[in-house]
Amino acid sequence: MLKISRKRNAPDRKITFVLPADSPPTSVVGPFNNWDPYTHPLRKRSNGTRSVSITVPADQPVEFRYLSDGDQWRNDPDAAINDNGNSELPADT
Repeated sequence: MLKISRKRNAPDRKITFVLPADSPPTSVVGPFNNWDPYTHPLRKRSNGTRSVSITVPADQPVEFRYLSDGDQWRNDPDAAINDNGNSELPADT
């Protein structure tokens, strides 16, 4: 599940990636972190999920994938798939 929030007229938006605790992905990667799997790991929460939040410019699309141990790449079913085969959220315009 993806949660997107933006304060009125703010230049940035916050995207929270939320997955069930038992799902295989361990981090979210994309151009926003140079595809580094150690920058945005999914952390366990008290409500039985794992999540991480990022802040990105509101006027640009966000390309991302989830990465699991063993280099297993996964897309998010709530996002569109772009020409590169990655999940993508449209710009917030």
